[in-house]
Amino acid sequence: QVQLVESGGGLVPAGGSLRLSCAASGRPFSFYAMGWFRQAPGKEREFVAVISWSGGSTNYADSVKGRFTISRDNAKSTVYLQMNSLKPEDTAVYYCAADGRSQVRFTQVTSTSARNFGSWGQGTQVTVSS
Repeated sequence: QVQLVESGGGLVPAGGSLRLSCAASGRPFSFYAMGWFRQAPGKEREFVAVISWSGGSTNYADSVKGRFTISRDNAKSTVYLQMNSLKPEDTAVYYCAADGRSQVRFTQVTSTSARNFGSWGQGTQVTVSS
């Protein structure tokens, strides 16, 4: 298992920006596709973005496409989520997750399903005020 620690959450006004970071440790970071999910109060956890092991493939939820950018630095074992033009409906706890299935290792395969991510961080709160 890989251990994940998120940081960078906070309170921001609508239209503002935040960058979330997720530092990984414990196993080679390049073995994993990495994803971000979020969960708002009273709602189910939902997919936000995912990136393949090399960064060559990314996928986004329609609700964040064009506003959020996922990236990774394998040398630093860190994945990022740059969030621009934030809206109050982006308010949630954001979770970093790692997909270590054999089919994602050294391929551009990614998944948007939480059940394929075996390791999760503790979450970081993002609050967007109107």
